[in-house]
Amino acid sequence: MRFDLLRQEGAARRGRLVFERGSVETPAFMPVGTYGSVKAVTPEELEALGAEMILGNTFHLMQRPGVEVVAAHGGLHEFMHWDKPILTDSGGFQVFSLAQMRKITERGVMFQSPVDGAEIDLTPERSIEVQHGLDADVVMVLDECPEYPVEHAVARESMELSMRWARRSRDAFDALKQGSSDAALFGIVQGGVYPDLRQRSIEALEAISFDGYAIGGLAVGEPEEERLAVLESVEPLMPVGAPRYLMGVGTPLDLVRAVARGVDMFDCVIPTRHARNGQLFTSLGRINIRNSRFRDDVGPIDPACDCYACSHYSRAYIRHLQQCNEILGARLATIHNLRFYQALMGRVRDAIGAGGLDQLARELEQSGIGPR
Repeated sequence: MRFDLLRQEGAARRGRLVFERGSVETPAFMPVGTYGSVKAVTPEELEALGAEMILGNTFHLMQRPGVEVVAAHGGLHEFMHWDKPILTDSGGFQVFSLAQMRKITERGVMFQSPVDGAEIDLTPERSIEVQHGLDADVVMVLDECPEYPVEHAVARESMELSMRWARRSRDAFDALKQGSSDAALFGIVQGGVYPDLRQRSIEALEAISFDGYAIGGLAVGEPEEERLAVLESVEPLMPVGAPRYLMGVGTPLDLVRAVARGVDMFDCVIPTRHARNGQLFTSLGRINIRNSRFRDDVGPIDPACDCYACSHYSRAYIRHLQQCNEILGARLATIHNLRFYQALMGRVRDAIGAGGLDQLARELEQSGIGPR
């Protein structure tokens, strides 16, 4: 992997990630393909919508169908028919969500599978091994994601454990890679909402050396102002020549505000999950397509959108499909939301260096498209 930094405006960065499987323009939004599928859309549709990289879920894929099945197909790209880059998470965040079913030790995490109840031993080495079997282009280290709120002492212990796991992940990755692929390994900055812990985490990760650096432990219930404060505190400390990835964030306005604070990469289930629930993002704000006011609306979801759904179908039709629980309703809504996100990232990239990022953020704020 190579990261080219093309231009900057304040902390905002315009760049390009280059892999053997293709390049990714940054800032970039990666749709989430939990089980090797971005829900409701085909890989061909994803590409047409502008996606250049997607995220696969290590935690879920190692349970269903199992890494052996994916590896037998030649990796996740062949398994799901996606020939562009894939980032796989380490499973750490999913383990975090199993608070009542896990046991964290120095070795790793023991947890009960939510699929069949089997006991699973996830170590830094095993996480890397699974991601290697998936043939990911970007591999993530295993980390512990602390809850919010968390006391400083607890956050410190958690961060230090994650840094020891990061060292083991690096060693396991190097042992498996052996020059056989151009896969990149990203470290994950932890430390809760405490600037001193975040600084220590960055220093520890830099000493190990990674191809990219993710900002973890956010989007776990903290107020927006605290999340932005963390981004502002870590931005001057992050390596300039490596991509920066904010995990699990967020709404369109979240993305623009994070780009202004130096972030290059994002993933989130919001556009696909919201679509299935009738929540659609438009240039005029967010709408609930299931609302009765759209029953007779013959216009498109968004007159400013060029997606397939907006070009061919009315709000009334898509509302009808969703009201009847027709699969096509979820598909068309998902196509629209994913296109909105990819088009937004294109506008963000164009704005960096042209002085338009602040104006774009103001437009989103005024449209009411932010968190609710």
